Amino acid sequence: MRPAQAMFDRLSSLAVALTLIVIAIIFAALAGGDALSIAILAIAGIVGAATVYSAAAPVGPLPASADSLAATTATPSLLRHPDFALWVDQEREPLIGTADNIVTIANDAAVRLLGRHIVGADIRTAIRHPAATEWLSQLHDDGPIETLNLVDFPRPGQRWTMRIAALSGGDRIIFLSDRSAIDAADRMRSDFVANASHELRTPLAAILGYVETLQDMNGDADLPTRNRFLSIIDREARRMQQLVIDLLSISRVEADRFRRPTTPVDLAAIVRNTVAQLRDSEDARPMDIVTTIDDARQPMLGDEAQLGQLAHNIVSNAMKYGRPGTPVTVELAREGKRVRLSVSDEGDGIAADHLPRLTERFYRVDEARSRSVGGTGLGLAIVKHISERHQGQLDIESEQGKGTRVSVSFPLGGDA
Repeated sequence: MRPAQAMFDRLSSLAVALTLIVIAIIFAALAGGDALSIAILAIAGIVGAATVYSAAAPVGPLPASADSLAATTATPSLLRHPDFALWVDQEREPLIGTADNIVTIANDAAVRLLGRHIVGADIRTAIRHPAATEWLSQLHDDGPIETLNLVDFPRPGQRWTMRIAALSGGDRIIFLSDRSAIDAADRMRSDFVANASHELRTPLAAILGYVETLQDMNGDADLPTRNRFLSIIDREARRMQQLVIDLLSISRVEADRFRRPTTPVDLAAIVRNTVAQLRDSEDARPMDIVTTIDDARQPMLGDEAQLGQLAHNIVSNAMKYGRPGTPVTVELAREGKRVRLSVSDEGDGIAADHLPRLTERFYRVDEARSRSVGGTGLGLAIVKHISERHQGQLDIESEQGKGTRVSVSFPLGGDA
């Protein structure tokens, strides 16, 4: 019996006894009884009421109910503590709390990843991955914190890791971490090394082959043949040299990508100088360069050497892949508080599915043609990194059969 119920019963008995005493006294008075008899009757009634009240009192302490006993003896649950819920909501990575394998709490990141229905569900079905289901089914409460890799979770090509911390009373905390970006970066580094090795090995093999051929001739080859072989050797050596230069350039740009330039420069002067250098080259195509650049200065904070390389790469690409005899248009114009450098060619154009990958290292739309014109596959990758360091916005537009337009928009600033 609960304490409140016992007290109510005792007071009810006392009220009934006192009521009976008052009624008895009233009847005695009406019957003409003397004062002494009425007093004796009142005292006897009070003693009787006290006896009834004492009889209704419980002997010894009240037994605790099952609910109150469980509340006083059970171990407090961390998962139900309000501070724990507050901490869970502040975590950016998915975090799940379970009690006896039932999900009792999940933060916003976990709900976005797995769905709102996971709260109240069995954790072995909430995380829909065979490895996770098997591991959770075999896990013991006293097991150590381990890390499980979830490959192709929640979608193909992604990888997450899962860790479990065991608490008392069958409670657990499950931590999920997205490793997809790290894996992608590792693959990118591996691909970069493999592609760089391949690109260096190809011209080197050609050089060694022609050198061995010339050595085997022992002076028997005629002069035109010898000169042709030497010309090929020179071309491949220059190609390898350019590749090494580009590899060093992209390495330097990546090393500086978190350091914003602080030197005032004039982008208009940099672009004009770059175009002048290209026009002075022996290639016939520089004569196709058409410029639309105002005499006004375009001040910005930047690295002069890197911006010159950016302009050189964009214009050189347009010269390589545009049709001979067609104009390569170089424009520099202000757009509010920004300045945009645009280079357009009238080439074969690029299919839309290739555009998102043009800034990847060593990516080529037409590998055979790229090799024939001497491209290394790093030009636009370098442009992308230089643009990002200078807070620029790179845009590539192309239409097959009409040509391609590459533009970079930079914020104006400084006093060059």
